[in-house]
Amino acid sequence: MALTMASTLELLRKHHQLREVIQGDQWTLNTPEETQSSKPFTDITYDTRQAGPGSLLFCKGRFLPEYLDACDPEGPQAYVAQQDLSAHTKAPGIIVNDVRKSMSLLAAAFYGYPQEQLTLVGITGTKGKTTTAYFLQAMLSRISGGRAALLSSVDNCLDGRHYQESQLTTPESLDLFRMMRQAADAGMRYLVMEVSSQAYKVDRVYGLTFDLGAFLNISPDHISPIEHPSFEDYFYCKRRITYNSRQLVLGADARGADLIRQDARAANVPVTTFGNGTGQADFLVRKAPGQGDDYLIGPSGGTMRPVSLSMDGDFNALNAAAALAMLTRLGLEPDAAAVRAMESVRIAGRMERFKADNRVVYVDYAHNKASVTALLDFVDERYGKRKPLITLVSGSAGGKAIDRREGIVSAAQDRVDRLILTADDEEGESADQVDRQMLGFVTNPDLDVRIEPDRVQAIQQALGDPGRPGDRLRVTLVIGKGEERWFKRDSGHVPYEGDDHVVARLLGTESYDLGATGAAQG
Repeated sequence: MALTMASTLELLRKHHQLREVIQGDQWTLNTPEETQSSKPFTDITYDTRQAGPGSLLFCKGRFLPEYLDACDPEGPQAYVAQQDLSAHTKAPGIIVNDVRKSMSLLAAAFYGYPQEQLTLVGITGTKGKTTTAYFLQAMLSRISGGRAALLSSVDNCLDGRHYQESQLTTPESLDLFRMMRQAADAGMRYLVMEVSSQAYKVDRVYGLTFDLGAFLNISPDHISPIEHPSFEDYFYCKRRITYNSRQLVLGADARGADLIRQDARAANVPVTTFGNGTGQADFLVRKAPGQGDDYLIGPSGGTMRPVSLSMDGDFNALNAAAALAMLTRLGLEPDAAAVRAMESVRIAGRMERFKADNRVVYVDYAHNKASVTALLDFVDERYGKRKPLITLVSGSAGGKAIDRREGIVSAAQDRVDRLILTADDEEGESADQVDRQMLGFVTNPDLDVRIEPDRVQAIQQALGDPGRPGDRLRVTLVIGKGEERWFKRDSGHVPYEGDDHVVARLLGTESYDLGATGAAQG
């Protein structure tokens, strides 16, 4: 059904969002005079540059009234805002209590409620969201004949075949419903998406109920003046997925798991748990007997299935257990073909391994204390007996998530031999400022630590010259940027070669080690 002025006002009234409609000197609860109440909006947008005749414009966030001055003289048809902007436009203003919540409600209606045509799966957690989403989408795609879509922090896939780089972990609600409509129109039956804490903080998924939600884990992250003021706020936003899901898969050993179980009971949401066997869980993962990197995954007390992943690390095996538990909760059988599809998943920037002479390099998106700790645990397990020289190349984003800086240093300084601090994204705070702050957190006098502002030079210093046969193994970890081909700056995106490409070029190899992760596949 088309979205009109009349149906817009009706929907907003239903959800207690409408305050009044203002056009010039006329204030009303109904459609203003000389406005066609049944004329459909031709498009919806939050960008004044796209607000032409027939548009419904959402004035959200740091919207300045002067932005309306740049609109098409004949548009928009109407605007939605939390304040009267009639001094800057002749268009009727729909004044609401919360423009972000209103935008989500109206976007769903404009795009014909595409969520009703899809089985929606939402995944949250501090780490592992992307990998788990790819694992699950790969299995769903195999089972459904390619009819599984994906929205992730790395790529979006709306037709089951083509992957395009994403801009946000969870898109703005208007973009989210548009993408869901594209997926539904492309014949998709399932949509797997990452759900960030910000998605609930700023109502990107307001009014959306997931057929299945997953809460993987929680640790301090995204705490800053522009994100979450405290860990409590961060955790609370993550927990909202429980109240907005029909059923939940939960990391049994996650911090705060007992509180999430209480949430689930309060919301009458059934819970299935997964874990590594250290505690009770409905779905378990264990290391397979003998040498090698295989795992056994299956229901507690049931048949354990051997799994050999293309992605290294016990933490990725735990993600695989989460994905298999989720597939089961969806009422589907993880047959051999589906498991093989998961085993072959590779994600650019996630545990990409490169090898040359006596050097092993991992490029990974690890960017906080928990993920760096997990990465170093893996290095110790895999290479510890060879007593390698370990070098970590890292920066941290400026202007946000300030807790990450000390976390990265504290996780690494007693477990690596060298720490090279370098460039990362900048938003109102320079990389040099961030690196110097991180340097101030170093307390280990034996750590070889330096600042190298040029990220390519930092990687080159970490790799060093080729070794000779029999030399000590050198393990280099390049973290934080993953496969990203840019640096964020206040002025926009600055092109960057990419950590993976820099490492491949400096090592003189065109392809990744066969046991490592490469481009996303599923």
